[in-house]
Amino acid sequence: MSIRRVSPSEAAALVANEGYVYVDVRSVPEFVGGHPAGAYNVPVANAGPGGMVPNADFVAVMQRHFAPDARLVIGCLAGGRSARACAALEAAGFSQLVDQRAGWGGAKDAFGRLSEAGWQAEGLPSAAGPDETRGYDALLAAK
Repeated sequence: MSIRRVSPSEAAALVANEGYVYVDVRSVPEFVGGHPAGAYNVPVANAGPGGMVPNADFVAVMQRHFAPDARLVIGCLAGGRSARACAALEAAGFSQLVDQRAGWGGAKDAFGRLSEAGWQAEGLPSAAGPDETRGYDALLAAK
């Protein structure tokens, strides 16, 4: 299956009009710093010694909270982690995945220049701070 990649504005339209749910796969501190309004936070990787470390609970937490046919928009900071998350979810049987290009902060070219604005720069509905029900701590604790 080929996972569709969409712009931030297309992702926002899917959430607003077509019943998709946004899942932000960035780390908890990144999510708390700002995220798409109404997003769930399930990090595909967490900060560890020497850099980012894959989150061993990622697929299990997603399976606990979302049906395999749930309509999900997956986003991160710039598009790399969301692509990895989509691949892991597809391998686990999820079938309605959309990968948001450019993530929260925007995609950069090989020279570090912004090549596509992200969710935040597009001025799309956003929130900041922890989320008591959709934040990773709550999702991880829920059975």
